[in-house]
Amino acid sequence: MPRKRPGRVRTKNTNRRMPLLLSTVAPEDFNVRPGEVKSIACPDCRTWRRIMGDTVLKIREHCISDKVADGEKHVPCPGSNQLVVIDIDVRRWQARQNRLLRDAMPQENRRAARQFFKPIPAPAAPVTRIHAGFPLEKARRAYLAHIEECVRCGTGQHCTPGGVLAYRYVLVRDAEHARREARKQAAPAGRTAQWTKRGGETVETANNQCRPRLDGTVSEFCGPQVPLEPQDVEAYERRQAELAERYARRNSATSGA
Repeated sequence: MPRKRPGRVRTKNTNRRMPLLLSTVAPEDFNVRPGEVKSIACPDCRTWRRIMGDTVLKIREHCISDKVADGEKHVPCPGSNQLVVIDIDVRRWQARQNRLLRDAMPQENRRAARQFFKPIPAPAAPVTRIHAGFPLEKARRAYLAHIEECVRCGTGQHCTPGGVLAYRYVLVRDAEHARREARKQAAPAGRTAQWTKRGGETVETANNQCRPRLDGTVSEFCGPQVPLEPQDVEAYERRQAELAERYARRNSATSGA
């Protein structure tokens, strides 16, 4: 985007008045926004005119009437070539003007017709209010973690949350024990009948006894016998001697280096 060049001052003449300080002018009667054309309402004719120049600022020369092209007489305005001095904080002035424009804007234009609010998630419930249906290990960890952090519970007396956690841990432990006993009692009746048919305690006793076979035979459930001695003893000893000599040469070479 091309940069807007300031208007060129084509004359050094002024209206011989004291420079016009922007601090003495109403904030809404001039425009010095960065990147925009500087303009001001002429103090004499109250028409908006351009501020010319870059370092030396002047109000552009103009007529009292805007109908010179229609045949009216050209009468210069006394406010032409009026020197202007920017003695204000432009950023603060711009912020104030933006606020005024926003406040003057109709309400239906300042905000959306319908607003959507993201629901705030509900805060998590404390550990002492969580339902007691969690596992035994989780209940034990929650109780021990509270004891480590709580000063009162560390002295042997439980605070209110610590007492609730301890009571809940006992309930979960008792429920777990009762659940295991019920699982044992609910064993299938067919499995009990099979155990009674096969001898019951007699079979268990026989399985627990580890006795060697007197005839030296191997059980049919074991694999084939694996030889424990080499088939060719001389070849085996020769091979071991060769390996020993090789390892000895390698160790001597490593130690010499």
